[in-house]
Amino acid sequence: MDALTAAAWTVLSTVEDPELGLDIVSLGLVYTIEREEKRVRVVYTLTSMGCPIGPMIERDIVDAVGGLDGIETVETELVFDPPWSPQRMSDDAKFLLKAYG
Repeated sequence: MDALTAAAWTVLSTVEDPELGLDIVSLGLVYTIEREEKRVRVVYTLTSMGCPIGPMIERDIVDAVGGLDGIETVETELVFDPPWSPQRMSDDAKFLLKAYG
């Protein structure tokens, strides 16, 4: 993984799902980040198809990754295959949600 792709993962860990109060990387919502030159493509999902905050998360992804030096274009792709499940979450996220759930 090159430095700019790693930086994209890092900034995406600042994008929060406001309903769950955790970042989208820890929740396992980001599936892949692909970079080609100055273009980054983020493939992600939501916890459910009817998630009302989908547009806000997409905007936050574009804003976060687009703010990196060297990135000119951010493309997002929302997918539901494979579907998200709690098993995709980091151990820390599972612990936090269990502790507050």
